Amino acid sequence: MKLKVNGTVREFANEITVSELLSGLGINPKLCVVERNLNIVKKRNYDTEKLKEGDVIEIVTLVGGG
Repeated sequence: MKLKVNGTVREFANEITVSELLSGLGINPKLCVVERNLNIVKKRNYDTEKLKEGDVIEIVTLVGGG
């Protein structure tokens, strides 16, 4: 299955959830926002939202500073 993640095409052997994608990328789900095909995915749905072939995913991580 191919997904476009932040502009880069990535290939996965199986269907995955948003949580599994974030985990595989080493991203803390509490510190990011995920957009799937131009729609924001609610954090409560990360464990159940299954990604499909051709989905376009944008992940924005939150960075603190000051």
